[in-house]
Amino acid sequence: MWATAVGVAKVRALESERENALFRDPLARAFATAGGLWPSSPPPHDDEAARRRRLAVSFSIVIRTKFLDDLLEEASASGVRQVVLLGAGMDSRAFRIDWPEGTRLFEVDTATPLDFKASVLRQEGAVPRCERITVAVDLREDWPEALAAAGHDPAAPTVWIAEGLLIYLPEDAVELLLARIGARSAAGSRMGLTLGSRGVIERFGADAVPGSAASLWVSEMPDDPVGWLAGHGWKADSHTLRERAAAYGRPITTPPQREERPGGLVSAVRG
Repeated sequence: MWATAVGVAKVRALESERENALFRDPLARAFATAGGLWPSSPPPHDDEAARRRRLAVSFSIVIRTKFLDDLLEEASASGVRQVVLLGAGMDSRAFRIDWPEGTRLFEVDTATPLDFKASVLRQEGAVPRCERITVAVDLREDWPEALAAAGHDPAAPTVWIAEGLLIYLPEDAVELLLARIGARSAAGSRMGLTLGSRGVIERFGADAVPGSAASLWVSEMPDDPVGWLAGHGWKADSHTLRERAAAYGRPITTPPQREERPGGLVSAVRG
């Protein structure tokens, strides 16, 4: 999975080089280079269908990154000073967002990606803009206990981010994750989720190369994500990739797909 995280960093590096970039991630290129994905070239024997799928995934990563950046900045503006990135991978938000004083950011992931990331950060001399705390634990294990041991305070509001994560988890694991998040979320907590849109596994996973990210996708969004999260104690809003892309000045020109609704970009508030 850490290789997938490096692939996401490569997408963010390419976006950061655009003149009209939706965000700037100054560490993304270093992660991609250290992971052997930079400089890059198109995969050999890449047919047109595979190329389109690859571009679609890259586009979705760019839009979701901007969506969650905005959500985090809104949460900070509302007074939330605890951030938890679940399955943090090569996320560099601790280093690239202008956090308010007193912000504590927890990066939860397994030791392998965190160790790789630490080596790159040392090499780059990167300095976080908040208190950054890494929590090396598998999300299939008792990560809430590890998070508590690292200093997370469940009595204070938290903004939780699960980016590009839930699609890799079976339904029962997704439900457990949401229950565990809810148990550690004070009133006023926020949450940002990305969900696999309806039909995405059929369209992308059916002929995915074994070992690729798409070959590991197992979970799509529920038919009613807003109602689903209400059952977990969250007031949610959902958006489609198409809606957010248009709002960010990157409209999708292909005709809408039926499975694009309801939306796979979700923001939620704990009552």
